[in-house]
Amino acid sequence: MLSISTTNRWEHTFPDATIGVLELSGIDNTRPVPALDGQKRAIEAALRARYQGYTRQDFLALPAMAAYARYYKQFNKTFHVLQQVESIALKGKRLPNVSPLVDANFTAEVDTLILTAGHDVAKLAGAITIDVSREGDQMVLMNGKPKTILPDDMVMKDDGGICCTIIYGQDNRSPISPATSHVLYVAYAPTGVTRSAVETHFKKIEANIRLFSETAVVEQCTMLCANADVG
Repeated sequence: MLSISTTNRWEHTFPDATIGVLELSGIDNTRPVPALDGQKRAIEAALRARYQGYTRQDFLALPAMAAYARYYKQFNKTFHVLQQVESIALKGKRLPNVSPLVDANFTAEVDTLILTAGHDVAKLAGAITIDVSREGDQMVLMNGKPKTILPDDMVMKDDGGICCTIIYGQDNRSPISPATSHVLYVAYAPTGVTRSAVETHFKKIEANIRLFSETAVVEQCTMLCANADVG
């Protein structure tokens, strides 16, 4: 089981935020999963029914969506899950086929709106820390390009440096691959996204994973909160 903690700086900067941690092992991420494909089609249909006739402002009025929109606005960015949900619900697009572990997360993410990154535990180095980016911080993006990170963003670090930020996503060292059998999902929930919403989200991810790895082992399912009273 990974060691994961938050820094004092994160707790002081984001006193009402929550970081959700879901770690599972013993997974087969290599084979096609018809049951998960069926779940994806069901979620697509549910989103189209739920959000029929929605405008951008209607989406932004949803509590979780509004919370992420406020966070992203500080960096002059748009919450990318908003755009993904719009494309599925209003434009008829389908959920992509990447790998079962990626699809299990993304299928839950567009349903719950909880921003979550997935990492291959075997590619992480040392203890994991949730921190706040500083001026001059850098990471290598999934496309292989180095990027200077904006300050004051929530970030995840290991001994090799920054693995993920809310604004720029994951690095190119630790993403899930077909060979991944031990996975870490990290949910980033800024002020306005409740701990209970993250817990529900993780239950959906785990249920999706058990469609193709029934005997997967939950190594940990933890909520890291600066404010213990966050709901």
